[in-house]
Amino acid sequence: MDRRVVLIVLDSVGIGALPDAADFGDEGSHTLGNILARRGRLDLPNLARLGLANIEDARLPALDPKGVIAGYGRAIERSHGKDTTSGHWEIAGLILEHALKTYPQGFPAELIRAFEKKIKRGTLGNVVASGTEIIKALGDEHVRTGKPIVYTSADSVFQVAAHESVIPLEEQYRICEIARGLLTGENSVGRVIARPFTGESGAYVRTPNRKDFSLPPTGTTILDGLVVQGYDTVGIGKIEDIFARRGIMKSDHTKSNREGVDATLRFMRQNSAHLIFTNLVDYDMLYGHRNDVEGYAAALEAFDARVPELLDAMEETDLLIITADHGCDPTTASTDHSREYIPVLAYAKSMKRGVALGTRSTFADIGCTVYQYICGKRWPVGNSFLAELEL
Repeated sequence: MDRRVVLIVLDSVGIGALPDAADFGDEGSHTLGNILARRGRLDLPNLARLGLANIEDARLPALDPKGVIAGYGRAIERSHGKDTTSGHWEIAGLILEHALKTYPQGFPAELIRAFEKKIKRGTLGNVVASGTEIIKALGDEHVRTGKPIVYTSADSVFQVAAHESVIPLEEQYRICEIARGLLTGENSVGRVIARPFTGESGAYVRTPNRKDFSLPPTGTTILDGLVVQGYDTVGIGKIEDIFARRGIMKSDHTKSNREGVDATLRFMRQNSAHLIFTNLVDYDMLYGHRNDVEGYAAALEAFDARVPELLDAMEETDLLIITADHGCDPTTASTDHSREYIPVLAYAKSMKRGVALGTRSTFADIGCTVYQYICGKRWPVGNSFLAELEL
């Protein structure tokens, strides 16, 4: 097997507000640091050993640098956003010059009318809302009328919530595909998201059957660059959705952090791909957006406990990179994403230990490094940190 990269995105695990965070209403956000401050403890010994606590302004108890075994740093998002799509695309070497469109006042009436005509149903909502709160507010009316709930957030998303016993999953997905077809051009959004739920009045709960229908990348990513050269790529979790399946040769659409780590380990042991690209969604979906500090902290500790499994599964020529795509600070009043630095941890068995990578000027440095490590060529966006790792 040639050189391989295992790239794991801890969805929303930000590490401090970016300099322009106030422009997004996120001044003071620090997902990791504020969780620690609120909870009083955060037991992450394995991630600390990889350098997480030694990243600038990590606000975690730093280790003696001699005890750090990996490259560690943080990265700035150059795309003007704080959403899953722009974050992952930039990690993969595509910086958006213009932010994806958002709808703080809801979607245009003529767009909703066109959507309703195509799906042959009325809709409810069309507001900016928390996903858990809107099903509390409109769930009963939805169950009574059969009208799907449409809502958005601070991100570039068109979200459709429906009870699985009222609108079956396949029909929910079909409805979202219709929305995806309408949300192009001047009404373009980054993602249309199916948000199924179940339960009874007063106790509705979202299910793991969420599905994203993404705008195809607006430019070339390292996934495209690798595939065209014959390298094998695997997407785990919602990676295939984020990239509209472009540049992904195989996928496993896992629905939880545990499943995502299991699938990552399975592909590592099969030794059949050059890039394993994993998104672990629970931090964002289950805890960040619900302001669940304890749940978020427990999920971080659960992943930390599995880091040794990932290290043990690595081959001598593997490079493991652990990062994030934005923040989602559960300690703030907001339930939206937060514009933050992301951590960058990079480890290979043969590397120089304890390498400070500093503050990277773009998430694209990650993709540039991945691309160079796998195929030996330079990606035109970003700056590789392979030389600093001495690989």
